[in-house]
Amino acid sequence: MSFGKKLLALFALLLSFAASAQRVAMSMPDHDDKKYYFGITFGLNYSVYQINYTEAFAATDTFKSIQPKWQPGFNLGLLANLKLTNFVDLRFVPSLAFAEKRLDYKYGIPKDSALSKGIEAIYMHLPLQLKFKSDRINNFRFYALIGGKFDYDLAANARSRRTDEFLKVSPVDYGYEVGVGFEFFNDTFIFSPEIKISQGMRNQLFQDHSLPLTNAIQTLLTRMIVISIHLEG
Repeated sequence: MSFGKKLLALFALLLSFAASAQRVAMSMPDHDDKKYYFGITFGLNYSVYQINYTEAFAATDTFKSIQPKWQPGFNLGLLANLKLTNFVDLRFVPSLAFAEKRLDYKYGIPKDSALSKGIEAIYMHLPLQLKFKSDRINNFRFYALIGGKFDYDLAANARSRRTDEFLKVSPVDYGYEVGVGFEFFNDTFIFSPEIKISQGMRNQLFQDHSLPLTNAIQTLLTRMIVISIHLEG
């Protein structure tokens, strides 16, 4: 096939794609004119503690190791979106996050033993985010987000008087979040899968020196990866 015929074939293919694109019916064509809208959200989370150890941990033989492990959980919540500009929204996503962080640790003294303990959490999760949107391409859009969060752990055991606690954590946390997502426009709603990283910045360790682990750990920070589905109106 000559170069001219190849060029004509390529041009015909491009025309075909253009015609197909024009035939795509725009769902919710007036949605971007809304000043605000609402939705619901649900998803999975994976959380872990980030640990900084004390000097006593390295200087003594009480513990051989203390290792945090990722654990799954789930989120349920609401969504409120306020349009700031054509490409920037302000978003508030209050939700409940059911999570667990696990610590695997080994004693060296008085005898070698390995234990694995989970710390359950029910976070009242209150993030405020800026959402940066791309141009809409037919019924599709990409976005990125950045923001801050405030978390309150309804299941925190900081004030617990139980004698079998191995570690105590504070209920209040705050930090930042970054993520990306996609919007798929349907006739009556927007389907938005999203993934974000939520990083806590406040030390979650409650100081109770009657617990051996408290003497080995200096700071506990929470990190969470959240994979969400938003249904927006």
